[in-house]
Parts: sequence; structure tokens; C-alpha cells
Amino acid sequence: MAQKSTIYKVELSVADMDRHYYETHKLTVAKHPSETDERLMVRLLAFALNADEQLELTKGLSTDEEPDLWRKSLSGELELWAMLGQPSEKVLRQSCGKAGQVIVYAYGRTAESWWDKVKNSTTRFDNLKVVSFSEQATTELAELANRSMKLQVNIQDGDVMVSVDDRLIYVTPVKWKDAA
Repeated sequence: MAQKSTIYKVELSVADMDRHYYETHKLTVAKHPSETDERLMVRLLAFALNADEQLELTKGLSTDEEPDLWRKSLSGELELWAMLGQPSEKVLRQSCGKAGQVIVYAYGRTAESWWDKVKNSTTRFDNLKVVSFSEQATTELAELANRSMKLQVNIQDGDVMVSVDDRLIYVTPVKWKDAA
């Protein structure tokens, strides 16, 4: 019998001074049985970095046809396609053809070697942005994972502060590639 997803209730308060975006999102997040706490928290961090009333968490690991997050226009066009991890060159090419902006949030100990392998093939994608998170930061974020969370994310000058209860974690996203 297949394992079921674990449901997380998240109250995500975003204060993004860089974009002048201040909002609280009440999210119900399904954590796939094969998804780690680290990946779940990176997904929530990616949501905070792109927070918008139209931004949606997708089925993620449950399907290959969808990213981890997307934002569609009111007429249904894909404006933002955000995915986590280390997608193949083929997935990058297909994603860049589907959406106006594509963001990859790379993390984990093999992220740098993945980027060294694919970066030359990504130069033709003007709508692709690649951002990296340090292994230390994502490991610390994983420790915050809880089935019922109140996350506060503050973003200023590109730096991110994530707080849950009395714990603070600082994350400095590193842009490996910026969209044109």
C-alpha cells in the first residue's frame, strides 16, 4: 500500500523589504513520502522569496509535469516556474519554453558540481535564474520543520532571516545565474 503525504499547516508571514511585499499566507502543504524536511523547508523558503497572491504550491514531487511553485496570470499563462534541486539540462530547456520566468533553487552538497556540469548549456536561456542555498542553511532550516508552523521570513538586501518561535536562521541566497 502506498504511503500517503503528510499534511503541514503553515502560517507564513513575509516581510520583503526589497519588493515592498508584506503579507501572511496560510498554506496547507502536502509533504510527499519521499520528501525530506530539508526539501520541504526549501520549498517554503522559495515561496517566501517569490510570495505573491497568485503564487501556488503545486503537486511537486508527485508529478514530473509541474514545478514546485508556479504563478499564472489571470488569463492562465505561466509567468513563473520555480523548481528545487538539480534538474537536468532537458528539464531546464523544457521549463524555459513553458514560462516567462524560470527559477531553480539549488541546494545540497552536490549542487556546485551539478551547476558546473550544466551552466554552459544554460547561457541561451534569458528567462532562467539559478539561486543556491548553502548546505548549512538548509540543514538548519530542516530542523525547524513541524506539522504546524508559524514562519516569519524577513528579506532585506537579498539576505533572508527565517524565524520560528525563538529560533533564527540566516540564509544568503547566492545567484549563480540571473535572468536577462
